[in-house]
Amino acid sequence: MHKGSRISRIGVFDSGYGGLTILEEFRKKLPEYDYVYLGDNARTPYGTRSFEVVYQYTLECVKKLAKMDCELIILACNTASAKALRTIQQKDLPILFPQKRILGVIRPTVEQLDTCTQSKHVGILGTEGTIQSQSYTIEINKLYPHITVVDQACPMWVPLIENNEHESDGADFFVHKYLSNLLNKDKFIDAIVLGCTHYPLLLKKIKHILPSHINIISQGEIVAQSLENYLLRHPEIETKLAKNHQCMFYTTESELKFISSASIFLKETIKAERISL
Repeated sequence: MHKGSRISRIGVFDSGYGGLTILEEFRKKLPEYDYVYLGDNARTPYGTRSFEVVYQYTLECVKKLAKMDCELIILACNTASAKALRTIQQKDLPILFPQKRILGVIRPTVEQLDTCTQSKHVGILGTEGTIQSQSYTIEINKLYPHITVVDQACPMWVPLIENNEHESDGADFFVHKYLSNLLNKDKFIDAIVLGCTHYPLLLKKIKHILPSHINIISQGEIVAQSLENYLLRHPEIETKLAKNHQCMFYTTESELKFISSASIFLKETIKAERISL
């Protein structure tokens, strides 16, 4: 390949499969770019792990994607965005890969919030790790101090989805349970953030249970719009990106298991390769 060739890609990282819902929206909005998806499926879930462990695991995966010619890396994982993004951006990136950029999913989601609520009472649904980190509350308080934030951990939702039980009658109990818990904390909530990239797969059940006046904020379209805006603002990154409409999938677990589970999230059959970090 001659020296001037563009081989940089957009890296998309998640601890498991939920980031595929973000990747799907990227490919809808920005199909021309080349993407590399890395799922750390061997060590998922991150949601219950400590800040230090999530940071170490995320950094290892970021390093791997950087070595795979990813100029821009998106942490398509709320837990990694909550517990690792800022440290990697401030401490590691300037030393390891000063030319590369890493973005998360929390900030772009929060930036949209003020237009989504009239009552200025917002609910956050997420994994235990995301909720414990208080990342959404902190970001919302910084940008919109007038918004009241109430959160609720949903520890059973990810296992239900990853075991392909999210459309079963049994899932109804846990969807109803966590939504009821959240609404019981604040009756003025009129907007709810799905603060985990898995949760769009439960959207049908969530809509069925929630009152119609409550706005449900799903991250995929928001983050895809944010990525498009970012590339427009940063031509120095955008011009390096290859545009071959390609997407490669890597996992730290069995590729057969990944392919099978990925079919829950994507409407296509994919090829995947197992890699070690």
